[in-house]
Amino acid sequence: MGQIDHRAEVREFLSSRRARITPERAGLPAYGGNRRVKGLRREEVAMLAGVSIDYYVRMERGNLSGASDSVLDALARALQLDEAEREHLFALARAAGPGPRHRRASPTTVRPVTQQVLDAITDAPAWVRNGRHDILATNRLARALYAPVLAGPRRPANTCRFVYLDEAAREFFVDWDRIADNSAAMLRLEAGRAPHDRALIELIGELSTCSDVFRRRWASHDVQYHRSGMKRLRHPVVGRLDLDFESMELPSDPGLTLAVYTAAAGTPAADGLKMLASWAATQDLTEAPRPAPDQS
Repeated sequence: MGQIDHRAEVREFLSSRRARITPERAGLPAYGGNRRVKGLRREEVAMLAGVSIDYYVRMERGNLSGASDSVLDALARALQLDEAEREHLFALARAAGPGPRHRRASPTTVRPVTQQVLDAITDAPAWVRNGRHDILATNRLARALYAPVLAGPRRPANTCRFVYLDEAAREFFVDWDRIADNSAAMLRLEAGRAPHDRALIELIGELSTCSDVFRRRWASHDVQYHRSGMKRLRHPVVGRLDLDFESMELPSDPGLTLAVYTAAAGTPAADGLKMLASWAATQDLTEAPRPAPDQS
């Protein structure tokens, strides 16, 4: 993949969002029982958005140049886009505009004070990633928790590459299918924000070439945030860990995200984190173990 085809991105995103909305869901009468298209027709989207059919067809053919914020807002409402999808639509429109075409690539290092913050978090795994999901900095517990992800020699380690190209990922992540969906959707969102990031384009190309699963998920054009939730892991040393996570962007480091994993007091996962801390204290973690096969 030498570059991202912007017009194709716009075309496939809009047509895929249109296809998922039925007339009933949009509050429109469905005349006749034999509709030739899945979801809404183009003229129905145009009517809902308050634009001409010719203008909407031009947009869905990949041309968002000149689309105003008010038109984009109306289109987002017509297509019932969620917050992440709306951001993606606006990012695609910015990329089509006359402004600067190159956004600064995702950071590849962290400031020393950021590492100090991570090291000060002693009771919870914490790490920092960029938009490509390169792991740029960790604290001791995160190095222990993500030992399988960090096991390979390639640096920086990349969680999306691990999910799709390393068989150990299916053992490590209990909910591997959901994790794979999330990974592709987050990469798609980043691709909208940074369509000229060469390293991101190369990563997407590598995953598309090497993973049929990634290609299928990438073709869905789904985008999403990944701000909080539960991550269920099978750690090779301490076993099953069901952890809550919070992810937050670092205002002083645009493009970087801090993730922290915790467990409620008195839960098996909290006991597991204590065991993990004890194990981590005895390791240099330069050679990380792979998950053992599930014997259950």
